[in-house]
Amino acid sequence: MNSYQACSLEGASGVELTVALYDGIIRFMRQAIAAVECGDVQQRRYAVKRAMDIVIHLEATLRTDIGGKPAEALSEFYIAVFALMLQGSQANSKQKFENVIAYVRNVRDAWRLVAKDPEAMRATLTASPTSPGQPFPISPMNAPAGSSRGSNWTA
Repeated sequence: MNSYQACSLEGASGVELTVALYDGIIRFMRQAIAAVECGDVQQRRYAVKRAMDIVIHLEATLRTDIGGKPAEALSEFYIAVFALMLQGSQANSKQKFENVIAYVRNVRDAWRLVAKDPEAMRATLTASPTSPGQPFPISPMNAPAGSSRGSNWTA
């Protein structure tokens, strides 16, 4: 499976890689929910750790120096999602994990829109790179819109 995932992401744009990472967070949160339902503490911890690793990676690769306020908003989002995951793990809370999934899915869907129309996103960035209400400034994978970049990240 990992080999398949690596091949499917080879040559993907930064936005496409970001969507894949968000999908990984959602997948691991679903595993954490299943572990809570089964009472499997070790599996819950493993799934939450993997999801947290993805969030840490997204936060670490975010370019606030280029993205301005929208990138700062994404940074705050990652911090909040990380905290909610930690709270969910500590409380063994299926509801908190479901909330993480809902929040991440919402932002992932916005990234999917960007992936479908990168030219519209580039035009938005050129017009006003830090205007309020702009969803996302750049790919947190540090790749310019429309460029391809490989990754060794496996979610």
